[in-house]
Parts: sequence; structure tokens; C-alpha cells
Amino acid sequence: MTRALSVGFLVFFCVTAHAQNWPGFRGENASGVAASGRPPVTWDVKRPQNIRWKLFVPGLAHSSPVVWGERVYVTTTVPLEKTTDVVALGDRGGIAAAQDMVPHSWRLYSIDRGTGLVVWERVAAERVPRVKRHVKSSHASATPVTNGRYIAVLFGSEGLFCFDTAGKLLWTQDLGLMDVGLVDDPSYQWGPASSPVIVDGLVIVQNDRQKGSFLAAYDLSTGKQVWRSARDEWPAWSTPAMLRKELVTNSPHFIRGHDPRTGRELWRIEDPKGEVKVVTPVVAGDLAIVTGGYPSGGRPIYAVRPGGSVAWRTENGSPYTPTPLVYGDLLYVLRDNGVVATYDVNTGARIYQQRIATGAGGFSASPVAADGKVYFTSEDGDVFVVRAGKVFELLGRNTMGEVCMATPAITGDLLLVRTRSTLYAIGAPSAVSH
Repeated sequence: MTRALSVGFLVFFCVTAHAQNWPGFRGENASGVAASGRPPVTWDVKRPQNIRWKLFVPGLAHSSPVVWGERVYVTTTVPLEKTTDVVALGDRGGIAAAQDMVPHSWRLYSIDRGTGLVVWERVAAERVPRVKRHVKSSHASATPVTNGRYIAVLFGSEGLFCFDTAGKLLWTQDLGLMDVGLVDDPSYQWGPASSPVIVDGLVIVQNDRQKGSFLAAYDLSTGKQVWRSARDEWPAWSTPAMLRKELVTNSPHFIRGHDPRTGRELWRIEDPKGEVKVVTPVVAGDLAIVTGGYPSGGRPIYAVRPGGSVAWRTENGSPYTPTPLVYGDLLYVLRDNGVVATYDVNTGARIYQQRIATGAGGFSASPVAADGKVYFTSEDGDVFVVRAGKVFELLGRNTMGEVCMATPAITGDLLLVRTRSTLYAIGAPSAVSH
């Protein structure tokens, strides 16, 4: 009887612990969906209401928080000299580079999930950035990834760094210049944003840049390069995702499938005029939904099967910056202008199209979901909560009071929202987060 209770508790603990993990960009395999937990619909950062804790994070970064067990990991870059490191939203900043080429400090924080206290802080590098950034971007836009033992952090042209959970730096890799920017004029440097992924003991990086693009895998424990696959590609900001046993990448010329063990290209789909690919592939069963490219809304949506055959496609409707979300049988596509459309993920038939709210502003963060609710975060700092389903229903609008560019994370009953300066853990006070 005692043994049966012990086994039952162990199973419960393992399932609960796994459910609270959010290991990389948009959680497990970039799905954006939390398997369990009930984050709140409404909160108030001023009163405060439903705010478990908040933590000031110095510097500027658009990377998302990641979670494993009782630890939250977040990156940032801190200018060491005075600079105008503001974020210019929408078209107000144009496409020029920011004027902040002064020494910076690239940092990784480990934070206690329950209290918001910093457990440790590590400096990965301190120097003048090797490439410039877009006025709307940051020098730390890639989200870290962890498997609970290692934390891999990609700081763009400054390198790939791997730490253990105690904060010990284990190894580094110099990936060269991640010179990502305007194809027609390479002098426009916008900075990278593709996040690393972990697959079977390998950390894999997509490095699509002006010259010498490649996909590469490194042994997670040693940092040794295991394989490298050259690519004739233009700059891209997309993060790879796993479709069954294939690694899917989204780039301007081609959508590709790779063997993650060797890097060998298995298939490709030509995507004509797909310049400026930002969006990450989203996996739904045996389909990878691949979108993105300039201009917003005028590009196709592809549903790709393993092996590279196209199950369905639309002629337009693709987002430009936010990665779509598959929740249940519905595909949620959010455009930068705040218009959300839902599709039947199996057929591509559109269900509805709706502007989230009047005056909602622009959107760069990607939607996430839990407990029958979808969370959309605007650049202006409003988090909109929409009921999941075939009929649009706005449940809540929550003002963070500051610019929001990072995609939120969900862990248990907590919604982690990163603003320009602060990381918030949002959850009802009475909720017990496991």
C-alpha cells in the first residue's frame, strides 16, 4: 500500500513537473501551449492584483524567459556606457540601425520561480557588439534553451554559450558574424534573433545571414561541433522545430527538412519571394505550419507533412513577425497590425478574422495558450486574453504600462510577461503552483 502511494505520488510529481517546464522559445518545440495550469484572465500591475512577483532586469533584450523546475532563466544585454538604447515601435524608427555601439555586458540570470529572487547572475561576454541591431530589436533577442541540466544561450555574433544549472560556464563556440539584415543593402545590420534548440543531446543553431549561411549542431555536454550544413540562403530570424524525426527550417528561399542527427537535407519546398523570414514553424501532429515573409498578410500559409509534401496552403494571410499558434484543431494567426484569424488546422479553411481590439497597436510577441485561453501581447504593453474556439470572444485586456516585445512563458498557474525593464510573474494569490 505504501509502495503504491509512493509510485502514485512519483507519477503525479513527474507529470506536474513536466507540465510546468517551458524549456525554450514558446515552450516545448515552440508550440506556445501549456499542457496544464490556469493563468489568470485579468490582473493589475499598479494595484497590484494577481501579481506574484516582479523583477527589474537591467539592459535591453527581447528574449523570452524559459523555465525548468523551480528556476526561470532570462538573458539581457547591459550597455556599459551611456547610449540611446530605446526601442522604436512600428515604422517610427524606420529600418536604420540603433546608435548603441558601445561596450555591452551579455548576461544570464537564474531566478527562483516561486519568489522572483535572483539565484545567480553570470556575465558571458563584455565588449562592443560585433554587429549593429535594428532600432526595434535588441542585442539579446534569441531565447535560451534548457533540458534541466544545461542552459544553451545564443548571444548572436558574440557566440554560443553553455552553462550548467549552478551557473558554471562549460563551453563557448564562436559562430562568426551573424550579419542579418536587409538583403538589398547589407550595410543595414538588424541583428539576429533565431533561438537555439536541443534535440537528442545536440544544440542546433540556424544561422541564415548575408554570406555563408549554415545550420550547425554541437554536442551539448562538450560544445564540439557534430555537423554543419551549408545553406545558400538570405538572412532569416526563424527558429527550427521538430516534425516527427525531421528538423524543419523556415528561410527566404526554401522551407527545408533536415536529419537532426547529421544535418543532411531531406527535402525542400521553394517559397518564391519569401524575403525576411521571421516566423518559426509550428507543429500540429503530422503537420508543420510554416508562414512568414514580407509583406505581412500577402504571403501564403503552408501545411507540410513529413517528407516535404504540402497538405494544404493558402494564398495569403501569413503573419510577418508573430509565430502562429495551434490550439486544439484551430490555427491562430496574428498579424503585426492586431488582426487575428483562425483556421481549421487540418484543412486550412478560415473560421473567422477579427481585429483584437480598437487601438490595440502593433504586435511582435507571439501568442501563447493555456486553459482554453489565448494570450496576445502588444508592443504597447497590453495583454489581450481571448477565449479559444471558433467564435471570437475577448475576455480581458491587461495593461503592463511599458513596451512589450518578448513572447510570454507559461509555467503552472503563472504567466511570465517580460516588459522593457521588468519580468512579471502573474498568477492568482490563492493558486498553488507546483
